[in-house]
Amino acid sequence: MIRRVAPGALLRAGRRPGNLCFLGRTELIRNSGTQSGLLTTNSFVFWIPTGHHVRVWHMAQFTLKINGKSQQVTADPEMPLLWVLRDLLSLTGTKYGCGVGVCGACTVHEDGRAVRSCQTKISDSAGKNYTTIEGLSAHGDHPCQRAWIAEDVAQCGYCQAGMIMTAAALLRTNSNPSDNDIDAAMSDSVCRCGTYQRMRQAIRRAAGEVKKA
Repeated sequence: MIRRVAPGALLRAGRRPGNLCFLGRTELIRNSGTQSGLLTTNSFVFWIPTGHHVRVWHMAQFTLKINGKSQQVTADPEMPLLWVLRDLLSLTGTKYGCGVGVCGACTVHEDGRAVRSCQTKISDSAGKNYTTIEGLSAHGDHPCQRAWIAEDVAQCGYCQAGMIMTAAALLRTNSNPSDNDIDAAMSDSVCRCGTYQRMRQAIRRAAGEVKKA
């Protein structure tokens, strides 16, 4: 059997939980009932073992405000904002880290506060304003971005977009944070390279710039 899937379709292949594939374009699925088959996308081919099934969720239209612009997307209502940003809007500065909201790599601003985009469903995002690392400043010159460079914070750099977004949200509400304030705000952000001391120094530096502005 061949079924045509709408753009953005979410498919679950197999019996194991978490075996998900988000499709960004119209694709073909070939799955011969209980026989083995192929699930094919533009970039990947997935083998569906005998006895496994493919479920297709209904898509819906959503209008989101991202970085000051209205964006229309077609997606499953349960799709996390993280994958909307990365796969449907090509805003790849926001990173996938853990998928359960505990590492901070996917942090964006929701109406000015830091949230985990991997835990934010697109169906809960309507009417809210989101800012990603791409929209934090027009030329990459937000005080936190400049401080991160000046203090040479990044090593591998993978988690740093989320760290900067978390720090920027802190300074938005507290322009003169103590070390305890900084540690509390950043405590749920994981840097596997261990650059926490330089991170704290960068936030202090950025706070100084905010106070001068």
